[in-house]
Amino acid sequence: MKQKIDKLFINGKIYTFIEENDTVEAVAVNKGYIIWTGLTKNALEKFDPAETIDLEGKAMEPSMGDSHLHFYAYNQTLFTVDLGGITTRAEAWAKLKAKCAEVPAGTWVKGSNYDQSKWTDMDVDRMPTADDLDLVSTEHPVIIKRCCLHEVSANHKALEVAGIGKGYVFGEGGLVELDENGYPNGVIREQASKIFDDIVPDPLTDKTVREQTMEKTFKHVSSVGVTMMDTYAAKIWNFFEDPDVYENLDKKGKLPVRMRVCLEEMYDKPILTEQEKADPYRKVDYGTFKSFTDGSFGARSAALLEDYDDDPGNKGILVISQDALNERIYQAYKHGLQPATHCIGDAGTEACLQAIEYTVKRCIEEDGYTMAEIMKGPKFRVIHAQLVHPDQLERFKKVPVIFDIQPVFLNTDLHWIDERIGSRSEDAYTWKKYLENGIICTGGSDCPVESYNPWPGIWGAVNRTDPLFPDEPAWGPQEKLSKFQAACLYSKYMAYGNQMERYLGTIEPGKFADMIVTDRDWLNGPDDDILNVKVLKTYLAGDEVYSAE
Repeated sequence: MKQKIDKLFINGKIYTFIEENDTVEAVAVNKGYIIWTGLTKNALEKFDPAETIDLEGKAMEPSMGDSHLHFYAYNQTLFTVDLGGITTRAEAWAKLKAKCAEVPAGTWVKGSNYDQSKWTDMDVDRMPTADDLDLVSTEHPVIIKRCCLHEVSANHKALEVAGIGKGYVFGEGGLVELDENGYPNGVIREQASKIFDDIVPDPLTDKTVREQTMEKTFKHVSSVGVTMMDTYAAKIWNFFEDPDVYENLDKKGKLPVRMRVCLEEMYDKPILTEQEKADPYRKVDYGTFKSFTDGSFGARSAALLEDYDDDPGNKGILVISQDALNERIYQAYKHGLQPATHCIGDAGTEACLQAIEYTVKRCIEEDGYTMAEIMKGPKFRVIHAQLVHPDQLERFKKVPVIFDIQPVFLNTDLHWIDERIGSRSEDAYTWKKYLENGIICTGGSDCPVESYNPWPGIWGAVNRTDPLFPDEPAWGPQEKLSKFQAACLYSKYMAYGNQMERYLGTIEPGKFADMIVTDRDWLNGPDDDILNVKVLKTYLAGDEVYSAE
């Protein structure tokens, strides 16, 4: 007698991701689980499905994820003037002026996602000042946030409303730039940008608006094949995150993604039973414990051991002292949380590494841990890991770490990173070296810094060129990843980083049925075809959450 099941997928080229190029033809799904894989002929003999899906030779693979983004923040940006992709300051200012014309004088006007390095009508790569933004309006408080999120520029009206005047000093972790006369010039860096986040109205505080906005965003998330996200709160920018928000959406049938909520304040993480972990329909969980060491290369605030090549005298900003970071990481680890630390510059990397080494040493010497226990426990997450020197990499190999990388960053950064850090760029974005040294890497976008769409990130990892100029020479071609390696960053390796590899990341019996169908066999296609891939179907626990039809 044939076994009754919920769904049977047949006649596909189904990449299991157990190994590269490992494929099957059929997948049996029941109660959210993959229960069998093999040949179509055998599947038809073995199973009596409630629904049969004929893939007609199309490719299927594990669904994708985003290991580091700010989902709430992305939805906030939908209510701002989007300056992303703009290639001239004139166009950016025109969009801001148009918004000012729509609202009464005195109303806040906020722009997001600007990138001055792409403005072709500027002779110097610099942040806009208050004088620059006064050209937009002197009657509206106007601020624009850089795409990296680590810098805000404000006009004089915004400075006035915020109470930022002559001689203003923010303190540790942030910087309000002053001109030669001691007046703020409108450039606000790192944690000082929170001055504006605290006073600019947030439309998502309205529960109805928030739910409607997120529901629409999630539909697009599913359309690019994403079924899992690690979303990070960020107090310095008022990036709110709360598991209850996603639980409520799930109860209403409006959550097609597994959401792990990552916080930056100490919290009591619920201890899940094995039964709870094994529930394919459980979509909301707590994730990591976030810390910051520095800023970004784009804003020249990533902390460096030596000066920026294109900004002598500037080594960036360390936003926390080493002692404070050491204690913060240790206490989080002892509290049962998975520390995740933002570090981009080599000084930020060093601060993160020292904090991990300190925690491991103290746990062994004071708390009775063995090194074997620590290596088997939760991995310390190193977020971004954009500049890691060989000696630092050797030290990282001695502690349990995951590198949480954003390959999509290179699509833009490759145009100016050599100018920023000179010869040190030899040790930047060295993802292949990380993998060859046994360090598992997960793939994220840092959205809204970049899109949560994983395909541009896969492009960056494989091609190491700007998709807008694909024929230009690759930047650091020796560090290119294969398409399979790149796809694993967003699927198999992400599951491992989240300690969910028992249930997610591959297509094999015992795993949750999270899968996508694509319009082409891209894993065996040309490298320059990646951005043409279209997701036809997205499944979460065997349920169809997106269809292109």
